[in-house]
Amino acid sequence: MFLLFEEAGKFVAGRVLSEAEASVQVELDSGKRVKVKGANVLLKFDKPAPAQLLADAATISQSIELDLAWEFAPDTEFGFAEVAREYFNADATTAQQVGALIRLYEAPHYFRRAGKGRFKKASAETVQLALAGIEKKKQIQAQIESWSHELMAGQCPAPIKEQLYKILFRPDKNAPEYKAVVEASRASQTAPLTLLQNAGAIASAYDFHWQRFLFDNFPKGTGFPKLEAPAIAQELPLANVQAYSIDDSQTTEIDDALSLQGLGSGQVVVGIHIAAPGLAIAPNSAIDNVGRNRLSTVYMPGYKITMLPDEVVQSYTLAEGQACPAVSLYVTLDEATLSIQHTETKLERVPINANLRHDQLDQWVTQAWLEDAAPAAREGEPQLPIAHSELAFFWRLAQHLKAGREVVRGKPENFNRPDYNFRLVRDNKDTPPTGQESVQISVRQRGAPLDLIVAEAMILANSTWGQWLASLGVPAIYRSQASMAPGVKVRMGTKALPHAGIGVPAYAWSTSPLRRYTDLVNQWQIIACAQHGATAALAAPFKPKDAQLFAIISAFDAAYTAYNGYQSGMERFWTLQYLKQENITEVVASLVKEMAGGSWLVRADHLPLMLTVMGASGLTRGDKVKVQLGAIDAMALDVSGTVIEKIISEHSEAEDSEASLDEAMEDLDEAATGPIAIALNVNEAPAEE
Repeated sequence: MFLLFEEAGKFVAGRVLSEAEASVQVELDSGKRVKVKGANVLLKFDKPAPAQLLADAATISQSIELDLAWEFAPDTEFGFAEVAREYFNADATTAQQVGALIRLYEAPHYFRRAGKGRFKKASAETVQLALAGIEKKKQIQAQIESWSHELMAGQCPAPIKEQLYKILFRPDKNAPEYKAVVEASRASQTAPLTLLQNAGAIASAYDFHWQRFLFDNFPKGTGFPKLEAPAIAQELPLANVQAYSIDDSQTTEIDDALSLQGLGSGQVVVGIHIAAPGLAIAPNSAIDNVGRNRLSTVYMPGYKITMLPDEVVQSYTLAEGQACPAVSLYVTLDEATLSIQHTETKLERVPINANLRHDQLDQWVTQAWLEDAAPAAREGEPQLPIAHSELAFFWRLAQHLKAGREVVRGKPENFNRPDYNFRLVRDNKDTPPTGQESVQISVRQRGAPLDLIVAEAMILANSTWGQWLASLGVPAIYRSQASMAPGVKVRMGTKALPHAGIGVPAYAWSTSPLRRYTDLVNQWQIIACAQHGATAALAAPFKPKDAQLFAIISAFDAAYTAYNGYQSGMERFWTLQYLKQENITEVVASLVKEMAGGSWLVRADHLPLMLTVMGASGLTRGDKVKVQLGAIDAMALDVSGTVIEKIISEHSEAEDSEASLDEAMEDLDEAATGPIAIALNVNEAPAEE
C-alpha cells in the first residue's frame, strides 16, 4: 500500500511500512523512512507506484481548465476527490484525483485552502480581480522584456531614462524599469553602467555626476520659491569707519569686511564686520525655511548653488559704496604688543569702502611688500583703496594671532601645500557647466598674505563670539576638537569646548551667515546678546538644550559633508579634463603612502591630483618620481599610472619623519576614488512581488 502526504509545501508519496494509531511509517523512493501524522495523509492507494503516480498527476493537472473546475466545484467546502469526480467522471482514477489536488493547490485565486486536501472556491468577484491581476502581471513582464531588448540594442526607453538615478541609487526593486535593466544586464553580460551608457541613458560623465548629486541632495530642483527679502526694522547707527572686504572675484555673498582705527596712536581698534541677515530674517520664516533646507552654499568649479536666493543675498551683502547693516566685533589692541585689551559687539551700519579681490591683488600684496616700510612704486601696480600702512598692520596682526594659536596647538600650521583655483572658460555662468568647457587651473599658495589676514580675523571673531555666548549662558553651534592626536576628528555640538586643531578655547562659526546656516543661527544668538546683555538667554531664539539646535547640527553635518564631497569630486573631474585638454601624459609626483599589492599613492607636484601607481617598489615616502599616466575614467573619476623614472629627492629622513599622520589621513581622504557604488545588483535574487 502507498500513501500521499504533504511535506513543506510539496506532495510526497511512499510505501507504507507500518501503521500506528496516530502515525504511519513510510518508505520513500529514495529509501528514506519517515513518520507521517495520520492527519497529514491525503490519499491511500495500491497503484500505480508513487513516482509514476506523481508524474502522471502532474501531467493531468495541466489539462484541467480552472474556469470549468471552478464551475463544477460545490459552493460549500469540498475535498479534491469530489472535484476530480465532478470534472472527470464518477470513477476518477487515483492519478486524476491527485492531478485535481495539484491543480487546486496551485490556483489560490480560484480555490482557497480550508484544510488538508480541503478547499472552498473563491467568489466570482475575487476570481475576476485575480485574473485581472495575472493579466496585468503578464503585460508588465512583456514590457520588461521589451525594454530589456531595447537596452541591449543600444536604445534607452524613456521611462528608464526618466528614473535612471532612482534605478541606480535608490531603486524600487519591484519596479519594471529596474527589472528591465537587471534583465538586460544579465542577458547581455554587461555591467549596468556600461549598458546604460551604450544605450544613451547617460549623456556624459559630467552630467552623470551632476544629476546624481541633484538626485541625492536636491530632488525638487535647485530653484527658489518667490521670496522677498524683509527690511531691517530697527534703526541702526552709522559706524565711523571705512571697511574693506577681501574675497575671490567669484564671490557674490560678501559676508565679512575689516576696518582699522587709531593706527599710530599706540592703541588701535580692529573692526570685524559681518553681514547681518539675522537682523531681518526671522526664525521659521519662509526665507529661514529655505536656508534651513539647504544649510549651505554648494561650491564647484564654474558654478555654485547658493543657500539663499540671489535677490535675498544682495539685500544684505556687504557691497562697496554702501552703508550695510552688520554685526561688528571691535577688538582694541595695544599697537606695540598686539595684546587684546577689550572687545565689543555692535549692531550698526558700516560704510564699505571697497570690495577687494585677492586673486587680482595677491601678486602685488606680498609679504616683502607688506614688510617694506616705504615700498617703491611698481610697474603695472593697481591703485589700492586701502593704505599700505593699514594692510601692513593687518599682516603683522595676522602673523601674531597665528603664532599665538600655534603655541596652543603645539606645532606650526603647515602651508607647504598649495591650493588650486579652477576657472571654466564659458560665457553663461548662470547655468550649470556641461563638462565640455575648457578649464584653467592656477595655484594659490596657502597662507598668502591677504588670505591669512582674512582667515585670522575670522578665527578671532568666531572664537571671541563663541566664548562670549558661553559666558552669557546662550547656546550656540560650536566646532571642537579634543586633541591633535591621530584620528581625533572635529565635532559639532552646543558646548563651548576647545578646538585643538585651530588652537582656540571655543569656536562658533559666525562669520558667513549668507553662506552657512550654522552661522545664521549663531548670528541670531549673538544679536540677542548684543541687544539684551546678561538677560540674552531669555530672549535668544534658541534656548539651552533646544532640540532644534541638535537637529540643525545633524542635518548640517550631513549636508556639508555631501556638498564638500561633491566639490572635491568635481575638482577631480576638471583636473582629469585638464590632463586630456593639455595632452598631459606624464607628471612628476611625490610618494605619499604604500598601498596593497605593491602600488603607491602619489601626489602630483603641480596639479591637484592624487593617483595610485605601480613600479615604485623600494622607494620611500617623499621620493619624487616621473609617472606615465594610464587611461582616464571620467565616470569613476580615476586615473592610474606607472613609474617610469625616479627623481633624486632632496627631502631628508628627518623631514619625512616629521610628516604628520593627520596630513597622511588628509591625503587618503582626498585620494578616495574608484568604482561608483550603485544600488543595482544583477546577482541578487529578484525581489518578491
